[in-house]
Amino acid sequence: MKKKINLIKKIIQDFQGGGKYIKVPNIKKYSKSDVNICKFSGLVTVVKRRNDKKIADDWSKKIFSNKFSKIKYSASIPAVVARQTYVLETLSNLRNLNKLKICDIGAGQGQFLTLLKEKYPSVKTFGIEPSKKNSALLIKAGHKNFCGTIQEYNKKINCIEKFDVISIMWTLVNTSSCLEMIKIANKMLKRNGIIILAESSRILVPFKKPLNLYFSPLRSDLHPFHFSKNSLRNLLIINKFDPFYINRYIDTDYLVIAAKKSSSVKVNKIKVDKYKDVANFFNRWHKETKNYKKIL
Repeated sequence: MKKKINLIKKIIQDFQGGGKYIKVPNIKKYSKSDVNICKFSGLVTVVKRRNDKKIADDWSKKIFSNKFSKIKYSASIPAVVARQTYVLETLSNLRNLNKLKICDIGAGQGQFLTLLKEKYPSVKTFGIEPSKKNSALLIKAGHKNFCGTIQEYNKKINCIEKFDVISIMWTLVNTSSCLEMIKIANKMLKRNGIIILAESSRILVPFKKPLNLYFSPLRSDLHPFHFSKNSLRNLLIINKFDPFYINRYIDTDYLVIAAKKSSSVKVNKIKVDKYKDVANFFNRWHKETKNYKKIL
């Protein structure tokens, strides 16, 4: 029992930036600041990062835009619409969504909720979004929402409203405390509720882009987490979720995991990545990048 408790504590410590770590090999060639590999769990993260509020403010005021570039983000481009559609169709295959209450954390401009409503008119949609501009777009599109971070929502609303499904897409990687986000999401769900997470499949998989196009020229803590399949599953498990679906992430651009709310932590399902394997993966990625560095 002690061994299991210690395992959970060490994984939590890594997510909080308190464990032992090394730098991602060759990171100085691609990023202005450090990105790290945690020694216990192999989690790839930015250990020295700002708090959620500061990161959310930067995303809201400096990054969200009508255009998409290396330093700007817009959800209106075909690639983003395509990946949201992928998540919606995946979710549709896992559960009948008719008449359910669904919350999208990090709802952005509301495209996913609109796609959802078009396919299932009876669905009750809700978004949590820190950007005032995006929040206004959500209202215009007919989606109820809370303008603020998930922590602010929890503090103000105390998660009184219970949802059947919660989606978090390409958002966990951009928050200072993904641990707290998933913990609050569990609190927001009904007893038999499910959560679906979607991120880009990049760690311990075949290289899908050169490193100079993967790491941003912006501050590294604007994207403080880089998930492998194991690290994303572990995040769910330690917050009392039981993963029941993982897509074919190995040769797909997306990593999608669905999990049911659980009454306990399924410790036997935890699997860590060996940090030396992760470091070697980045060394090989750096070597391969040299063949494409001049592109774009």
